[in-house]
Amino acid sequence: MLRILCAFLPFVLAFPAPVLAQDNVYRFSPVNQWDINKTAAYWNPIIKYVSDKSGVRLELKIGRTSADTTAYVLAQEVEFVFSNHLFSPAREKLGWKVFGRRWTPPLSGQIAVPEDSPITRLEELKGQEVVFAGPEAFVGYKVPYGYLLSKNIDVRSVFAGNQNAAFAQLFAGKAKAVGSNSALIDGYTTREGKRFRVLWTSESYHDLALMAASKVPEKDVKAVASAFVGMHRDPVGKAILQRSSEEVGLDPKAYFLPASAADYASYRRFYESAPAALR
Repeated sequence: MLRILCAFLPFVLAFPAPVLAQDNVYRFSPVNQWDINKTAAYWNPIIKYVSDKSGVRLELKIGRTSADTTAYVLAQEVEFVFSNHLFSPAREKLGWKVFGRRWTPPLSGQIAVPEDSPITRLEELKGQEVVFAGPEAFVGYKVPYGYLLSKNIDVRSVFAGNQNAAFAQLFAGKAKAVGSNSALIDGYTTREGKRFRVLWTSESYHDLALMAASKVPEKDVKAVASAFVGMHRDPVGKAILQRSSEEVGLDPKAYFLPASAADYASYRRFYESAPAALR
């Protein structure tokens, strides 16, 4: 399956790489919002389009889990990211620059149970297993888990590696509740027909940020940004976006638009009061 998906563009998985590949190939690492197959199916056609349109060659590089992918980023093995894992005070010092984001309805952190669960209140989760994608997930883990901590609701956190796996564990009865973001819960319901009862919803956050490392020349950042932002205005690019979104259950109208660090002020506010373990 991966061989078919990767025919669109080379797909690098879990192998170390030099700081900058030969022939000025830049690595692009999006957070694993879905399993590896769906993440590749969503991003490979988009990255091929952006590479062709910008003249700047991008190559997809993702790990087996979202934490693995973020480890590549922190090790400076990639040059472009789609992430919200870089807004903590310590990581902002790394110098990543926001140049865009994906338009979707605002995201919220949520804690949910299956629709037929007997659990109706967060307090009933005390001492129970709650499954999350991984410890790096901002809206899907840090926000809901931080809220549970603030209410002294001690739960046993389980990390599934990606959000699809977390949902699968929930509906297999291996956890009593799941932490996620609202878009992924809605997308899973649309795609798989599974229904949730949402017990808690956080304030709203923008979707993940398109970011470039400080070492990337400005002309390359501008070319890549222009290709992403203009994609939905090009009939070819628009069709690719729609097909990719439908593949993973996203709103088919989702597209990329310009953004700056100011768009992520709510993330910084979270870290100002977050427990030390989540910073």
